[in-house]
Amino acid sequence: MTLAELFMTIKAHPLVDPSIPISAYKPIDLSIHNSELKAINVSSSKDLETFIWNFRSQNNAKVVYGGYLEQRGIYQRSIYFNQQNTELERNIHLGLDLWIEAETPIFAPLEGSIHSFKNNTNHGDYGPTLILKHDISNCTFYTLYGHLSVESIAKIKVGAEVKQGEQIATLGTAEVNGDYPPHLHFQILKDIQDYEGDYPGVCNQQDLNFYKENCPDPNLLLKL
Repeated sequence: MTLAELFMTIKAHPLVDPSIPISAYKPIDLSIHNSELKAINVSSSKDLETFIWNFRSQNNAKVVYGGYLEQRGIYQRSIYFNQQNTELERNIHLGLDLWIEAETPIFAPLEGSIHSFKNNTNHGDYGPTLILKHDISNCTFYTLYGHLSVESIAKIKVGAEVKQGEQIATLGTAEVNGDYPPHLHFQILKDIQDYEGDYPGVCNQQDLNFYKENCPDPNLLLKL
């Protein structure tokens, strides 16, 4: 069974407040193709946050989301992503972002266990990050949660079991989350390779085919 087939048969718990209806989630375009972003200083987390929150207000949304395989300009501010060779510049987003306030509780979409965690402190990186391992219907895969609060990874233990719907974290502020407006980066991994508490969430054009295969669309599971 493929992950896409598995996800068709199971229902995930919402990542944030389950009382928020699907109708209150609105997709946002943060790609290089969105002409509205040309007037925004996307290297400033405050300016980007103002743009996102205005979009949310204008669309009467509780949560704005999106970004899977989106080519973004917001990573050019960071030497962690930026390369002289455009083929090697990491600017293609591999997860799905949920933009919502800091300290928002985050819930496990499925049962699993804590695989690893780490505070990834590079500028523009995830900040505090948690990875869960899932074994469901003979399928093993992983889910990654980036841009959390420091408190989220302070007292957890590798191997601890996690129940579906259990609160696993809260969102961090720009001061700890890699300097972004508060949001959750959610990513699905088939093979975590040798990574612990980290995994590339942005790739370059040259490696895109590999990462598209290894990191399927999170919305196959979330069904937003």
